[in-house]
Amino acid sequence: MPQPKDLDPYTDARAFYGAELRRLREAAGLSQGELGSRAFCSGTYIGLFEAGERRPQLELSRSLDELLGSGEHLQRLCRLARTSKVAGYFADAAELQLQASSVGSYTSMLVLGLLQTESYARALTRAAHPFATTDVIEGHVRTRMERTSLLDSPTAPVLWVVLHEAALLLPVGGNAVMAEQLTHLAEQTDSRPRIVTQVLPFSAGAHPFLHGSMTLMQFTDAPTVVYTEGAYSGQLVEEPLLVEQFRSAYDLARAAALSPEASLQRIVSAAKEFATP
Repeated sequence: MPQPKDLDPYTDARAFYGAELRRLREAAGLSQGELGSRAFCSGTYIGLFEAGERRPQLELSRSLDELLGSGEHLQRLCRLARTSKVAGYFADAAELQLQASSVGSYTSMLVLGLLQTESYARALTRAAHPFATTDVIEGHVRTRMERTSLLDSPTAPVLWVVLHEAALLLPVGGNAVMAEQLTHLAEQTDSRPRIVTQVLPFSAGAHPFLHGSMTLMQFTDAPTVVYTEGAYSGQLVEEPLLVEQFRSAYDLARAAALSPEASLQRIVSAAKEFATP
């Protein structure tokens, strides 16, 4: 598990949370493992919070306050440390993507956010928030576009994308937007060796992810985590048996999908169909 380390608690809210958690734990005479056992999590998990490597969780902070007799101290710090530009339910997953060594995703109807064009992202955002002001819409779009810089990072994860063929046919934003989006998807797939894209065809029939989307994040020094998402909510899944079930289902989806070469051809073909007057 991560060894306790000295943080500058005034660097940011998360470092302050980690430093305070360590101070309270040591004052209680507990090791990371002992505190984790009492909070029904691992000592490694506690170590990640103390090291400022994971965003604190409100429910866990509530338990830790009770165990350490710290009132609502950690809960208040948690709320401060969880401030994020992205939707609250997605914030943890967005950060974990930055730390992952590989990211596997499945989407049933849409192109993955990291591979979206600005016009496509804007059309999706307007559809999801029909009564929002232009400023709010544009703020969401800017945030999503900023996240695509992850692909340019020297430590970018291997990104394995499986998308259902339906995502190539749903006319988000109209024909011109879709032609641009699918061309961009094909170019990104073809030019970036760390991106693999597969299309799950209609002929594959029913499959475990028929009703939603999921992201499988793997790390060099931490357990695999799954993120599932709906229209206005998302959830991190960290329970090992459930994560393994998602991993097995994802392996089956990749096996049933077209090969990367055939998938690229299908994407290019769909782009041409939208570009045809």
